[in-house]
Amino acid sequence: MNILLINHYAGNPEMGMEFRPYYISREWVKAGHRVLIIGGSFSHLRKIQPKEKKNSINGILYHWIKTNDYKGNGAKRILSIIFFVSKLYWNYKKYIQDFKPNIVIASSTYPLDIYPARKIAKHYGAKLIYEVHDLWPLSPMEIGKYSKWHPFIIVMQQAENFAYKYSDRVVSLLPHALAHMKEHGLKEEKFVYIPNGFTEEEWNENKELVICKHHEYLQQLKQEGKKILGYIGGHAKSNALDFLLDAMKLVKKAEIICVLVGNGQEKERLKNRVIKEKIQNVVFLDAVQKKEIPSLLTKMDALYIGWQNNPIYRFGVSPNKLIDYMLSQKAILHSGNVSNDWVTKTGCGISVKAEDATAISKGIEYLLSLNKETLKKMGAKGKKYVIQHCNYTSLAKKFIEHY
Repeated sequence: MNILLINHYAGNPEMGMEFRPYYISREWVKAGHRVLIIGGSFSHLRKIQPKEKKNSINGILYHWIKTNDYKGNGAKRILSIIFFVSKLYWNYKKYIQDFKPNIVIASSTYPLDIYPARKIAKHYGAKLIYEVHDLWPLSPMEIGKYSKWHPFIIVMQQAENFAYKYSDRVVSLLPHALAHMKEHGLKEEKFVYIPNGFTEEEWNENKELVICKHHEYLQQLKQEGKKILGYIGGHAKSNALDFLLDAMKLVKKAEIICVLVGNGQEKERLKNRVIKEKIQNVVFLDAVQKKEIPSLLTKMDALYIGWQNNPIYRFGVSPNKLIDYMLSQKAILHSGNVSNDWVTKTGCGISVKAEDATAISKGIEYLLSLNKETLKKMGAKGKKYVIQHCNYTSLAKKFIEHY
C-alpha cells in the first residue's frame, strides 16, 4: 500500500522534531508499505533543515516544498503556511510524481493542509485521514487569546470543520477531543485515539551505546552528594518553567539541584531570572541530541514536567518527553491540570496543581526524600505502561488497520 503523509514540520532524529511522522512511517515501511512524506523546507522545530528537494531516509521517501524562513509566530510563519499549502494544492503532481497513494494523511499542526490532502485523495481515489496534534483554532483562542472573529481564526475554523466533514477517519493525539469534534461536524465512528509513542529497539540501543555530552558534569554532581531533579525539553511558556523556578526558591534542602536541559525562546529570560533573583541550585545545560536522552535520564533522581493552568488541557495531552521520562524508569513530578494524567494513573510519581509553586516545591522535597528503592519501584510502573500502550509498532498498525 502507498501512504502519503503531509506534515509541514516533519523531521527525524537527526534533523529534530517533529519525530512522530518519521517513527510511524518507519513502522509502515517495515510492514511492507511505501511511504512518502511531504514537508516544508523550513521548520522552527528542526535543528537541521533539509538541503535537498527530496531524499530517502531508512526507506521513507521525502519531498520538501520550498518555504520561507521565520522566527516565532508572526507574519512570516503565516506566510510559510500559505506557501506550503498553496504550492501543494496547485502542484501536487510535481511532488507526488508516480507515487499514486492509497491513503492520504493530513498531519500538520494547523488544519489548512486538509484542502490539498482532500484534492489529492479525490484525484487518486484514496482514503483521507486527518490527524489532529492540537485543536486549531481552539488552541490559539484559549492560549493566545485570539477572538473567534479574528480573520485567521475564521479561516482555521472553516478548515477544521471541512476536515471533520470530508475525512474518512480522524486520528487524534488527544484522548478526550471527541466532544469538541462532534460539535464541529465529526461523526463519532470516524474518531480514533492514537497517542505519541516510542521505538523500544532504538531506546535500548541508545541507552547502551550513546553517552550524553553532559555525563561528566552530572556524574560530578552525584559524587558531591547532590540529588538531581531534571527537566529535559523545550523552554517555552507552555512548559510552565517559571513556576519551577519559583518552587526552587522555596526548596530548603541544599543537596537538591534542578538541572534544565534544552533550548527555546524562554531560556535566556529564565537564566536571567535565576541570576537576578539569586535562585540557588538551578543549572541550565545545552540541548542534547535525541539519541543522548536515554543516557542523560539515567543521571537524574527524579524528573519534572509541567503545564500552564489552561482549559485547553481538558482534552488531554500527548507529550513525547513524558514517554521518555517513563521509559527511563525515573519517578516523575507532574504539575498540571490535564484530563489524562498518566503519572497519577500509573503511580509512577506524583501530580500537583498547575502553576502552584508551593505544591511543586513540596513535591520536589517529597520525591527526593524517598530512598532509591522506592523511587525505582515508582519509575518501573511508568515503563510498564508505555511498553504496553505506546509502542510505535502497534500504533502504526492501528493507524491504518481498517484500510
